[in-house]
Amino acid sequence: MFSQFALHERLLKAVAELNFVEPTPVQTAAIPLALEGRDLRVTAQTGSGKTAAFVLPMLNRLMGPAKVRVDIRALILLPTRELAQQTLKEVERFSQFTFIKAGLITGGEDFKVQAAMLRKVPDILIGTPGRLLEQLNAGNLDLKQVELLVLDEADRMLDMGFAEDVERLAGECANRQQTMLFSATTGGSGLREMIAKVLKDPQHLQVNSVSELASGTKQQIITADHNVHKEQVLHWLLANETYQKAIIFTNTRAMADRIYGRLVALEYKTFVLHGEKDQKDRKLAIDRLKQGGVKILVATDVAARGLDVEGLDMVINFDMPRTGDDYVHRIGRTGRAGAEGLAISLITHGDWNLMSSIERYLKQKFERRTIKEVKGSYTGPKKVKASGKAVGVKKKKTDAKGDKKKTAAKGPTKRKTVNRPKAESLVSQDGMAPLKKRVTRPPVSE
Repeated sequence: MFSQFALHERLLKAVAELNFVEPTPVQTAAIPLALEGRDLRVTAQTGSGKTAAFVLPMLNRLMGPAKVRVDIRALILLPTRELAQQTLKEVERFSQFTFIKAGLITGGEDFKVQAAMLRKVPDILIGTPGRLLEQLNAGNLDLKQVELLVLDEADRMLDMGFAEDVERLAGECANRQQTMLFSATTGGSGLREMIAKVLKDPQHLQVNSVSELASGTKQQIITADHNVHKEQVLHWLLANETYQKAIIFTNTRAMADRIYGRLVALEYKTFVLHGEKDQKDRKLAIDRLKQGGVKILVATDVAARGLDVEGLDMVINFDMPRTGDDYVHRIGRTGRAGAEGLAISLITHGDWNLMSSIERYLKQKFERRTIKEVKGSYTGPKKVKASGKAVGVKKKKTDAKGDKKKTAAKGPTKRKTVNRPKAESLVSQDGMAPLKKRVTRPPVSE
């Protein structure tokens, strides 16, 4: 029960109003430590309820009588506009019985309107690093009195190249008393460096090991001969699987547009979401999916994080993601908050080794699935290594030598057939000095 936490009564009233009964594991682990004012470094899968794990302690810290706001007191940094918008809604839901106000600063919105909002000085500022720095450089943003800093999806911010921006913004919050960093994966050396720079004696909480991520999601692979065959498998899945809403992930915008066009031609209600879409189109696509106006979203990894859609129960990787972390975030769109989900990856010969690497990263074995109606000839490599990767075909050394001999037997090249006589033999017809350089060479036939 949330009543076990030392939260203000108005926050507990909001929790009850929202029908939150049992805290999730990440909330149980993080909220007490956060209420103590500890710096936290938390690893928890998407959809685990980690937003409430930092929002509730933050609001509790800021609770007090209504008064004129003169300073921003808390800052939440996130990698994408969609995740920032989702977080703002969560803050507003939990603070509905308080006087605490929050503001949003992201790209794709009117700069002057945002500057006007900043002049009203919200208690909590939520935003993406790029636009926040623009407002800071324009003199519209003062973070000197920030008490609490939260870095959510920190691993994703590093992936997107925001490391320096995040460090500068953290530096602007020099007087902060608490910092909390959340990520869905353990990250690499870059994340460890950031933790060392922005956190002070942090408490490390790993709520989920990598092998436990998305444990409520059934993960399958279906082999395919080529991309056209993948499209046939995709159409069969959309026509025959039972699902409420689905996301199809691709690695490129061109492929996302291609699949979107094919699905529209087949009269599926769908939207496409990628980096070339402006904020208005992106918001429309997500809103229509959440409201049920469309059942299918075709997207690149721009939608892999920060997208929380109720009823989204199927993810299809048309292209296998390039890293294990990207895979975790993609399939994290389904099977959220304890619900069941289905994640299917379509695998051609060129995808196999990448897929096996992700299996090793997750310490899991994906279920192999065959659909007889659209079965192809490729079923996986004939031989695999202990790592699960395909055994490559090596050329024999004798063949390599033979190739060299054949190359020599083809006859000399044009360059080699031109004999370069010594300079003294190159005398012009009028008896002038030897010609040591020639602009052109005589044809081979000469």
